[in-house]
Amino acid sequence: MFRNNLKVAWRNLKSNRLFSIINIVGLSIGLTIVMFLFLFISYERSFDSMFPKKDRIQRVLLKTDGDFGFETWATVPPVTAWAIKEEVTNVESAARLLKHNFGDPASLRINDQNFTENLFYWVDKELLTIFDIDMVQGSSTGALDRPGTVILSERAAQTYFGNENPIGQTIVVDNNRELEVTGIYKDFPKNSTLDADIMASSNGYWFYDRKSWSNASFETYCLLKENVSVEATQQQIDQMLEANVDKEEQWYTFGLQSLENVHLYSASFASGYASRIGDINEVRNLTYLAILILLIACINYMNLTTARSQKRSKEVGISKTLGASSKSLVWRFYLEAGLITAISIVFGIVLTISSLPGFNALTNQSLTIDLLLTPTFLLAALGIWAVTTLFSGLYPSMYLSRFLPKEILSPSLKHGKGNLVIRKGLVVMQFAASAALIVGVMVIYQQTKYIQNKNLGFAADNVMAISIGGLSGEENLGALEQEFKKLSEVTAVSMVQGYPGMDVSGRTLRKKGTDNNGLNIQTNVTDAGIVDALKLQLLAGKSLPKSKNETDTLVEVVLNKKAVDFLGYSPDEAIGKEVFIGVPQTIVGVVDDFNYESLHQPIGAYAFHNNSGEGKSYMLVRFNSGNLANTVSEFKGTFSKVVTNLNFNYSFLDQNIARLYAREKRAGQIGVVFCMLAIFVAALGLFGLAAYTAEQRRKEIGIRKVLGASVAKISQMLSTDFTKLVLVGLIIGFPLAYFSMENWLEGFAYRIDIQWWMFALAGCIALGIALITVSFQSIRAALANPTKSLRTE
Repeated sequence: MFRNNLKVAWRNLKSNRLFSIINIVGLSIGLTIVMFLFLFISYERSFDSMFPKKDRIQRVLLKTDGDFGFETWATVPPVTAWAIKEEVTNVESAARLLKHNFGDPASLRINDQNFTENLFYWVDKELLTIFDIDMVQGSSTGALDRPGTVILSERAAQTYFGNENPIGQTIVVDNNRELEVTGIYKDFPKNSTLDADIMASSNGYWFYDRKSWSNASFETYCLLKENVSVEATQQQIDQMLEANVDKEEQWYTFGLQSLENVHLYSASFASGYASRIGDINEVRNLTYLAILILLIACINYMNLTTARSQKRSKEVGISKTLGASSKSLVWRFYLEAGLITAISIVFGIVLTISSLPGFNALTNQSLTIDLLLTPTFLLAALGIWAVTTLFSGLYPSMYLSRFLPKEILSPSLKHGKGNLVIRKGLVVMQFAASAALIVGVMVIYQQTKYIQNKNLGFAADNVMAISIGGLSGEENLGALEQEFKKLSEVTAVSMVQGYPGMDVSGRTLRKKGTDNNGLNIQTNVTDAGIVDALKLQLLAGKSLPKSKNETDTLVEVVLNKKAVDFLGYSPDEAIGKEVFIGVPQTIVGVVDDFNYESLHQPIGAYAFHNNSGEGKSYMLVRFNSGNLANTVSEFKGTFSKVVTNLNFNYSFLDQNIARLYAREKRAGQIGVVFCMLAIFVAALGLFGLAAYTAEQRRKEIGIRKVLGASVAKISQMLSTDFTKLVLVGLIIGFPLAYFSMENWLEGFAYRIDIQWWMFALAGCIALGIALITVSFQSIRAALANPTKSLRTE
């Protein structure tokens, strides 16, 4: 029976080639998207699965209270790990990691050569045993016990030492600290949150035994004892905080985050040093889009199958007359759906493999076809086949198998309206989804364009940020600054702790040191050139003084308007006033507000100061040049002439700012591709449906032509019904698009408003595609010779 039904199904596919091609192409596209989604989610979910104790590892989070804004930080104070080890009995071990100089590149000198390392971390020795770091040379139990020791990844060892044995060799960091290489560990895979290429011992470093409950700059992981609950551990940590920090000083609480959630559930966290951060919202959005496209493809199958019911009904009637049961016919139609789905899966796998490089480029991932060869994927493919077959074959099999032989074989057979209504409803669903996608893509594009063109309050173009972390002493900094100022294309130079788009130092702004009320403020140590380097708008006063003696204890500060508003001053009134930001500081200037963070965040308080107790990590150079390559070469030569023991490491400020919105840009690109595929699949189904409609009405069309109807009139007649369905789809899809995109835009502090023209344009696009698709078949039917359609069968 199965073999016979399979033969019947195969014959039906061959005899109805247009139907088969449309369904296979549509389902292949939908299934390809689902396979990509499976690969993407499998990769994202696989993060940190390689660590043996992953189920017991928790990251400690810091949650600020309402007085300082409700935020979650991935970093905590330096004493947290010590206190947890001593006071939280549910914890077996805890360890901190600090990216070099709070996230700046490390300047290395190895065998008289200069290098720059972006993945340099200072870590507690316990980190090696918590994560069971796989050592190639040396031992994880003793490699970082002593001060001044460091271990390298295999990649770093090859980069810096080649074929030479690194063990026992010396690395000089920032020209002021010598480290001995004591071990080599296996490279962390790409799906590891830990991404360090160099890990140096925290023992002997400045924060090692610092028992401070402020300066929340340290990622901290703890290993729970076996068979203890996270909830009980959280209670112990809460008690630890209560016992060590006075109530009035508790501007934060601690939380725990399991290692398996770190990758996908940290996108909204402040601080944190991991370079491989995913986003659960991106995964969810891709899931919805993939399901939507597959749903549209399944609707195509249901529509086209039921549209052919008049032809298939005679087949059903004869089968039932010969003794076939409704149940056996249901299985026959399901087998046909399963065969089409199976063929589509094969084509889908081929499409997936061939277009995987393009998908990786689009999503910035590193997916490989190896995941397609795993038992998990084979089971998933079987599940996708079963679900798609069940859904796409459900309505056609139930509808066709219930026909009665007497009614089917009667010359006066008239099919009920139920089939037609459901078919129309499915078309409406398709174009409602397509219209919503078009509007969504437009909103994402317009928001991305708004981000790119918005006045940020400073000028990011033509500014180079050069790393100077290893350069110490005002004389050396001054000499480097003067050499760059001599260059004709240089218009401004400023030495800074950091620049817009990166974290600097978080402190509290108070009018007086004794005030309880304060405001979170970002502080950036710099010099007089900062206003010109960033082209900030000075509202009152002046920039920081050009020179300052090292013995001068006076700290001057330039505040933004947000900070001055909190203090209750106008810009002019603020000049000369003393404020408290860790230490007393005197206001010498006020600049207009500027977006120093992503546009997802509202503008906060910001301060440029000249406290000599903090270091400067970058030199900002504003330049005018039409030849960027020559400028970079000249800057490198000037830098190397003054600084012989540091590598020339640079970036451009506008490119750094653009990286803040890489996720939005990627979402827009993915949205465009998915939207085009959804519309293509929907149009494909509409094309097939129009073809069958024209076929069913061929005699009517022939009679109308004989009676004098024009090609235009017949085309209009056939197109009108589909146009109405598309319009209904737009009416349903537009509200869905509006509410979903309003929800997406709420994630931005600075955003566009959804405009009416977006819906008008989306409607024109959807309607235009539908009309072109249907008109092709309508005109073809209208041009057919009426004698062929009116001849007797």
